[in-house]
Amino acid sequence: MKPLNVAIVGATGLVGEEFISILEERNFPINELYPFASENSLGETITYDHKEIDVIVLKEEEIRKRKIDLALFSIGAGLALEWAKLFTECGAVVVDNSSAFRMDPEIPLVVPEVNGHVLKESRSKIIANPNCSTIQLVPFLKLVDGLFGIEKVVVSTYQSVSGAGKKGIEELHNQVTSLFNGRSVKPEVFLQRIAFNLIPQIGPFFEDGYCEEEIKMINESRKILEKPELDIDVTTVRVPTFYSHAESVWIELKKSCDLAALRKKISESEEMVLMDNIEEMLYPTLVDSSGKDEVFVGRLRVNREGKKRLSAWVVADNVRKGAAYNAIRIAETIMGDMHE
Repeated sequence: MKPLNVAIVGATGLVGEEFISILEERNFPINELYPFASENSLGETITYDHKEIDVIVLKEEEIRKRKIDLALFSIGAGLALEWAKLFTECGAVVVDNSSAFRMDPEIPLVVPEVNGHVLKESRSKIIANPNCSTIQLVPFLKLVDGLFGIEKVVVSTYQSVSGAGKKGIEELHNQVTSLFNGRSVKPEVFLQRIAFNLIPQIGPFFEDGYCEEEIKMINESRKILEKPELDIDVTTVRVPTFYSHAESVWIELKKSCDLAALRKKISESEEMVLMDNIEEMLYPTLVDSSGKDEVFVGRLRVNREGKKRLSAWVVADNVRKGAAYNAIRIAETIMGDMHE
């Protein structure tokens, strides 16, 4: 792949900073790096390849005067809808981390190890990056479905505050500090107090009682797995941890589960790590996955009443694996095909 001109849109945010870090780690071929952000970041700089680069205010004239090959977006859905088309008109491929384009039937929604083939089949210049919780779930579901077939899936999530960005991290930190010092706290980022608490809601509720994050996971999983009728139910919960998400996954299978075969398949995957040995108290925690690119799997077990029900514990770094790393792997695939 020849060196590319790369824009990071939302460069000063949590995921934007992770984009920059991973691009550097993976020696992504960059000719020029353009860090875009809102006017609130005017005067700030980012560091890439031991160089300080001024943040560019996101304006039409700033985009048009630069030849950009690839734009990695980490901004809200409304802003993505506003700006993505301009970047593509100017010649860039956009990989968007928001929910703006995920359910558009003309735009691929991709986890490369699960449905990377759609990137070759699509002509879209916009590629959607899935929700962080979906990204860590679907590789495991794909693997299980290939071995035993899936009838039904039930998922409960345990999602860290970094899913709400830097402000979420600050709110948890500030609330813990305040409570330890005997001060009262007032929720601002989250709808309820998050310190020493669990909040069974992520995003607004719909009339049927599901919240936005739950519907995202249901719809996105169906699209990525190419199973529009997949029977899947989700409950999403915000927990008072800083990084990484965990998921309790229950699956009803079409065939009896062979745990040895499942463990072997997970161990062979480059994008998954098996931590599943109860004799050694080995199972993945949020700390194990923090800063890592893989999905971690443990607590594998079949239902005592029948071998056609499987339970698992699935953990991943939501900012890294669940956002930036997946987007960059998408970019490596599509830009490699275009420029090889």
